[in-house]
Amino acid sequence: MPRTFQLAALFLGLACASPAFADAPSFPPVELNIAHINDHHSNLTAFKDFELKLDGIPTRVEVGGMARTAAQFRALDGTPNLLKLHAGDATTGTLFHTLFKGEADAALMKTICFDAMSLGNHEFDEGDAGLRRFLDFMRQGGCYTPVLSANVEPEVGTPLAPLHRGDYLQPYSVKWIGGVPVGIIGIVVRGKTQDSSRPLASTRFLDEAETAQRYIDELKRGGVRHIVLLTHHGYAADQALAARLSDVDVIIGGDSHTLLGDFTEYGLASAGPYPTLAKNADGEAVCIGQAWEYNKIVGLMNIRFDAQGRVAECGGNPTLQVGDSFSRANAEGTHLQVDAPTQQAILAWLATRKQVKAVQPDPTAQAEVSRYAGLMEKLTQRIIGGSSDALCLVRIPGEEGGRGSGVAGCENANAKAQGSDIAQVVAEAFLAGSKRADFALQNAGGVRISIPAGPISFETANKVLPFSNVLIEMPVSGAQLIATLEDGVANHLDHGGSSGGHPYMSGARWDLDLSKSQGQRFSNIQVRDRKTGIWSAIDPGKIYTLVTNDFLASGKEGYATLGKIYATGNYVNTYLLYTQTFVDYVQAKGSVARPPVSDYSHQRVVTKAGKLL
Repeated sequence: MPRTFQLAALFLGLACASPAFADAPSFPPVELNIAHINDHHSNLTAFKDFELKLDGIPTRVEVGGMARTAAQFRALDGTPNLLKLHAGDATTGTLFHTLFKGEADAALMKTICFDAMSLGNHEFDEGDAGLRRFLDFMRQGGCYTPVLSANVEPEVGTPLAPLHRGDYLQPYSVKWIGGVPVGIIGIVVRGKTQDSSRPLASTRFLDEAETAQRYIDELKRGGVRHIVLLTHHGYAADQALAARLSDVDVIIGGDSHTLLGDFTEYGLASAGPYPTLAKNADGEAVCIGQAWEYNKIVGLMNIRFDAQGRVAECGGNPTLQVGDSFSRANAEGTHLQVDAPTQQAILAWLATRKQVKAVQPDPTAQAEVSRYAGLMEKLTQRIIGGSSDALCLVRIPGEEGGRGSGVAGCENANAKAQGSDIAQVVAEAFLAGSKRADFALQNAGGVRISIPAGPISFETANKVLPFSNVLIEMPVSGAQLIATLEDGVANHLDHGGSSGGHPYMSGARWDLDLSKSQGQRFSNIQVRDRKTGIWSAIDPGKIYTLVTNDFLASGKEGYATLGKIYATGNYVNTYLLYTQTFVDYVQAKGSVARPPVSDYSHQRVVTKAGKLL
């Protein structure tokens, strides 16, 4: 029996294929429906106060949540010829992952019971062993979801292939749809997974296009005419991939968090139509879809095949799922809950639209979300490590008073050139969390409390970093880094901005004279070689990699130089929640402390008044 049939039997309980499967030169016309999500990144609860234009008026509403996603899929029960697909990056991004390591995501995904899932790059953030833990959670209970990744080959004897290469991952699955077989092939982005996540060195990542074509050809030889690629590869990359491949019909993708479809009426900008039509190497139509991010949207694509097995037509709709409670700004700009008649008018207006839908959460899924949320509240009291020193909160070295006042050991922290211990340690955590970065940047105001010497709990970590920022890796020249540092200080000294933008870095250090004018404040800037630990003068012409939070990367707090780079799209969003990165750092070290003085970003500081610290 050919391999295709063996896999079909394994996944679908088929003892053998019908004669038509192997022999018929054509197939009966068939219609395929695909419901799909991608990149939910452990976002299990809804986003509150999400602003949309509803009936032309800016309105805040609750958006998404896994329980609403489950309800959307449940509403599709009975839809003929339906495939339910997840295009990867289920994990990493919120405390649901930090605390439950994939268990909560798996539990919620099983309330939907996907027909197949592709791996995403972030599934490897905790190595092959961490991915296996998540996949073991996925295997518990009555729902079985094939996990597809044709271009990932774990070495036998490692966590993902303890006995055989196919123990946890398969290249493809075959589903019978309307009496004909449909092949689903999983593809994950190669370079990004290797460079920014943590797979084992022995796990091989193969070329996306070459691997996809190899398995398309294998399925075709077995008699499968209809091919769906389930990719975690990016929207633009999927369009380029389609043009290189023969016999591909549909690409359901992820990775780039791309919103498709016309949401202009709601105040949202999209990257293209849904579905996006492309041509494969044979000149035949390929339907491409992606469903944005974070459980906000469920995509539903409809594909009609002709008697030759070619795509005759594809359509569909991505649906943004919202709650039924709305608030709008009054004359003073304060957002207030709308009255009952206005609420009913909004719901009636939404009922006439396809792109946005008021969805009641699925009760079973909501019960699971609530259960894990309750456990999370208890687990936040758990100790994750400790600090041998008080890590004091300071914004600007030499500032009046002390933000860390009241914490033993922080009484005179504001008088030291080094400034904020806790901002420095957070920057150290960022650098440890990035495989590629040369140095890390954190703003003073992004950390909120001092940490006293002693135990550190999850709750404390969340108070230190309470926002929903994620880590961004971006290329910067030495000259751009110097300009970035000047930006951060000029924002509060020259432009009336918040002192919260004041920069702290790991892997870079300097002398700072706040009494000078912009462009002359930073001197003796040095960078530390990550491998050797040796400090050397920054090279203005060299390209380095910076890791920072997305708030600064996008140009906020006066970081205009970074904002210009960000606007070009030349960056990598790791989707690592910055709080999680700090938690991981504390847990890995067991005990943190103030870094050596030589590792602090601020080495010599002259205050605005001219006082040397």
